[in-house]
Amino acid sequence: MNNEFFGMVAEAAFSNPFSEKRVEIDRKIVGASESAGWDEMLHPLLEKLAENIRALEQAGEIVIDRDGGEEARAIGVSILFHVFHRYMNPFDALIEEQIAAGDESCRAPFAFQCLEELVRFGFSRSEACRYVGIFYQIRRAYYFISKDLVGDSPGMKRLRSQLWDNVFTHDIAWYERCLWNRMEDFSTLLLGETGTGKGAAAAAIGRSGFIPFNPNAQKFEESFTRAFVSINLSQYPETLIESELFGHRKGAFTGAIEKHDGIFSRCSPYGAIFLDEIGDVSVPVQIKLLQVLQERTFSPVGSHDKLRFKGRVIAATNKPVDALRREGKFRDDFYYRLCSDIITVPPLRQRIRETPRELEMLAAHLLNRICGHGQPFPVVAKLKECVGKNYAWPGNVRELEQAIRRIMITGIYAGDFAAETEEEVALSHAVETGNLTAKELVEKYCRDLYEKYGNYGEVARRTGLDWRTVKRNVQAET
Repeated sequence: MNNEFFGMVAEAAFSNPFSEKRVEIDRKIVGASESAGWDEMLHPLLEKLAENIRALEQAGEIVIDRDGGEEARAIGVSILFHVFHRYMNPFDALIEEQIAAGDESCRAPFAFQCLEELVRFGFSRSEACRYVGIFYQIRRAYYFISKDLVGDSPGMKRLRSQLWDNVFTHDIAWYERCLWNRMEDFSTLLLGETGTGKGAAAAAIGRSGFIPFNPNAQKFEESFTRAFVSINLSQYPETLIESELFGHRKGAFTGAIEKHDGIFSRCSPYGAIFLDEIGDVSVPVQIKLLQVLQERTFSPVGSHDKLRFKGRVIAATNKPVDALRREGKFRDDFYYRLCSDIITVPPLRQRIRETPRELEMLAAHLLNRICGHGQPFPVVAKLKECVGKNYAWPGNVRELEQAIRRIMITGIYAGDFAAETEEEVALSHAVETGNLTAKELVEKYCRDLYEKYGNYGEVARRTGLDWRTVKRNVQAET
């Protein structure tokens, strides 16, 4: 029995697919070169795995015991890995079918076949049913994270890896053993500038929750299209936010002529609520949201009924949360209920600075979305001609999409320089003309980071400077 091989496969199965670690493990298993990509390694890996599993079957040595020794656990995980990839394409087809079908859950006879195959290998029926649910969840997470959050920059690679961990934790072995049906208490706070893609990141999380498989109906209990509901809190006046969040009963206030279900009522047990622009809500609303997060219950306006909320909460803001906390505009206890995980979505200028080809890749992705298929429009060349290679993209990905549309309509895009502050314009001009010293540049960078994070230690960590040097730079005369 090839214990080392099964051990490596089990390690690969539990690795984040967006991490370098996973690629390294796959290369080691198949003996591939460092230049080999994941796609070209997967097929030989699966062939080798199928061959080893057949050898175990012929020898009668397959005993599924996930609580047994290390060798038994590795074999069990390897078989899960094998069966998962046998049904990967049908799961992907189901995702596309479900998107087209909408909120009515589609039948999935292949998933029942997958369940039966796991049972034949020795898993109990309840275990097999749970693993089918996890298989579907894995494919949805990979689909939504990779499809809507493209880019080769280190910042985007890190973001995709963080989103995967947010769904399955940093160790999926923990998740599949005891957390798969307990993730509702793990809230997420997304930070980032306007237009960076916080909504896409939230949707990737919200549509990737565990949904049980119903073997009798041969379909999953719910369509993932219903699993994600969002609300932009900045769109509502203070008097209406509570009704939009928690709902209201008929006659609860003037104008409440009929019952209204709020967003917490509309969230499914397998879904997530996205509270966008959470930094804009008042302290009284924060207190009421805090009560929901703590007690997992809420009452519609004008009602004493206690309704149960079972979904996850994802919140996002483009405002500096640390600064809001220092000013007393964002309660510490509310923050601590939201910060099971904090993910920062990188701005477009950082992505382009890290990897210049990011602009071309993202423009091609957006063109495909706009046109329905790739078109060879010279958009990037026109962008560079119009705004220059050092343009800061203050509106981020949202601005880039509209810039592409503008070019397609008018042939030009002049940029949104009105969004830049006078200080940013002056700094950009100083950099362009070479009239800025290294000392002034470091001081400016340290001040910007300190304004964002409010902590000398964090700025020191990010810049590689001693915290005392950071403090001098922040406090330097401007």
